Amino acid sequence: MGIVERLVPEAPSRPQGGGRRRHGDREVLAAIVFVATSGCTWQQLPSASFGPSGATAHRRFAEWSKARVWAKLHRLVLDELGSRGELDWSRCVIDSVNMRALKKGDLTGPNPVDRGKYGSKIHLITERTGLPLSVGISGANMHDSQGLEPLVRGIPPIRSRRGPRRRRPGKLHGDKGYDYRHLRQWLRSRGITHRLARRGIESSTHLGRHRWVVERSVAWLAGCRRLHRRYERKAEHFLAFAAIACTLICYRRLTK
Repeated sequence: MGIVERLVPEAPSRPQGGGRRRHGDREVLAAIVFVATSGCTWQQLPSASFGPSGATAHRRFAEWSKARVWAKLHRLVLDELGSRGELDWSRCVIDSVNMRALKKGDLTGPNPVDRGKYGSKIHLITERTGLPLSVGISGANMHDSQGLEPLVRGIPPIRSRRGPRRRRPGKLHGDKGYDYRHLRQWLRSRGITHRLARRGIESSTHLGRHRWVVERSVAWLAGCRRLHRRYERKAEHFLAFAAIACTLICYRRLTK
C-alpha cells in the first residue's frame, strides 16, 4: 500500500469545512481490486465489508485512472522485479485477445471472428516467463500487426540488477498475424531480433514452442473477471482494469 500512496493524487481540500469523512486510500484500493477480480458491478460492492460504497469506489477509480495511477503502479512493480533479477529479457512474446463490448464505447469495433459483434482487443507483451511488460487496447477490428509498434514503444525503462534501465528485449516472438516486412525492419532498427512466424512456411505446431507463455498470461488475465467482458464505455477505464490485472500478475511473482 505504501507504493500506491506515493502515486495517488492528493485529496481535494474543503476550505469551507464540513462534509463526510473521506475514505482512506487503502480501503478504496481493496474495494477496486475486489471489483476487478470478482467481476461484480460497482453497485454490488459490499460496502459493509470494505467501507466505501460502490459510487465512492467508482469515483476514486475514475480519478486514479485519469491520473494514470495503474500504469505507474505496474511500472513500479516491474522495477522491483527487475532490481531482483526476476525479469528475463532474452525473449519476449506478443499476442492479443478479443473481449466482447456489451456497451460499445471508445476503442470498440465489429469483431470479424464473432459475427461482427462489437468488442475490444487487449494487446500484450510478456517477458520470457510470462510477466506482462506492456499492455494496450484497441477495437476488435484492428489488425494485430498495427499494435506491435505502440506496444513495443510502451515498454517502460525498467530497473536491472546491474547496469542501466532496460526496455528492449533481445528477441520478440509473434505469430503469423505480425508477419510483415515493415515490422521486421522496424524491429531491426531498434536492435531487436525478430522471430515472427511466416505465413505459409512455418507450421503451427512449431510456433508454440516459445509463444505459449503469452497464451498462459492471457489465461492469467482471465483471473481478473472484470475482463471477461468489457462493461466500460470509457476506454481509459477498460485499460485501467487491464493494467490492474497485469500488476496483480507481477505482484504475485514479487511475493512468491
